[in-house]
Amino acid sequence: MKHAFREFARYASLNALGMLGFSCYILADTFFIAQGLGADGLTALNLAIPIYSLVHGCGLMLGMGGATRYSICRGQRDNDGASAAFVSSVYPAVLLAIIFVSAGLFFPTPLASLLGADAQVLTMTATYLRVILLFSPAFLLNDILVCFVRNDGSPRLSMTAMLAGSFSNIILDYVFIFPCQMGIFGAVLATGLAPCISLVVLSFHRKHAGFGLRRCPVTPSLIGRMLALGLPSLVTELSSGIVILVFNFIILGLCGNTGVAAYGVVANLSLVVIALLTGIAQGVQPLLSHAYGRNAQADIRQLMRYLIVTVLTLSVAIYALFIFCDTPVVAAFNSAQDAALQSIAEDGLRLYFLAIPFAGCNIALSFFFTSIGRALPAHCISLLRGLVLIVPMAFALSALFALTGVWLTFPVTELLVTICGVVLYWRSMRTSKPVR
Repeated sequence: MKHAFREFARYASLNALGMLGFSCYILADTFFIAQGLGADGLTALNLAIPIYSLVHGCGLMLGMGGATRYSICRGQRDNDGASAAFVSSVYPAVLLAIIFVSAGLFFPTPLASLLGADAQVLTMTATYLRVILLFSPAFLLNDILVCFVRNDGSPRLSMTAMLAGSFSNIILDYVFIFPCQMGIFGAVLATGLAPCISLVVLSFHRKHAGFGLRRCPVTPSLIGRMLALGLPSLVTELSSGIVILVFNFIILGLCGNTGVAAYGVVANLSLVVIALLTGIAQGVQPLLSHAYGRNAQADIRQLMRYLIVTVLTLSVAIYALFIFCDTPVVAAFNSAQDAALQSIAEDGLRLYFLAIPFAGCNIALSFFFTSIGRALPAHCISLLRGLVLIVPMAFALSALFALTGVWLTFPVTELLVTICGVVLYWRSMRTSKPVR
């Protein structure tokens, strides 16, 4: 058990730190854009974030699905299957990269309008979208390699790569926005260069050399199974983008661009917190998958106990931080000292982040099902969080309680999904068997 806890702590902490740094891509943009471009810049950024979530989510889907299959095959000593898992992740990435780059070249302005940008922020939003989409190949490949390098026994290198990308983004954000006066283009260029730097770090991986672009049998059914395993990661990432998109439209009608800018502060802080919790759960995935491949049920249960206790403890600590430090936290992103923005965002922090303990449990349960090859319950949790419950809940609660209802949508949804997830977990543990 001590050995299991050491492995849990090593994988979870290293990946959580890496994901925390990785999530600072957008948080750094939020801070520097707020300081350099004001509320209009924040609005443009928040309108464009769903597309970033889509690109990143697709990368995680391919990376997590392939890496999960890779770990299970290694646990079963199936080297050919492990090699095929990596190649099967790269093929769909090439197709997605072509689609995203084409959209960035030809459709950034219509896409910005579709996301809700008005004439005041249309140009900035389109600029952000164009650059993010043109850098999508780097984002996709980076997400895939981060997952495979971690699952190949190098969680420290995976963390180092994510942190290198994040820190370079922060430094380049400052340089491009202030000394170089490049505006929103500078902010998004810094974000786009970050995964390129991360890829350079990942290129030093030599641990087991269990994956690579080799000639091996790849079938549509294998790709389909891997996409099914990775889909919860896509939905989890997209849930943030979907929530932001829906909330943007609702808040535009209630409070205008100032409300969207205030929501941008809350949403981007939420992305960081969710990334931290996701990093912990994602870091434990190789251990769960390997234990599942060995049919070590006691190890699986012990790892899940560690995981749930960790995410709940961290969630409570984060909520306490936002309760007691809401004013200085919001003020850091309110360079114009806009009183309306400050008030809206402070109320949002207190209500919106009630969801964090429940969201942490749901993320842990979703990754548990993915790790043991059970795609259906993982899909149920992810879809309930990202679409089925939260979208109608947003419209219903905002109609009843206006902006307060918008803030309460997230916690109410996550609470209901947690109840469903716990039921699915206990049923699964009674019937779990290794997949082949």
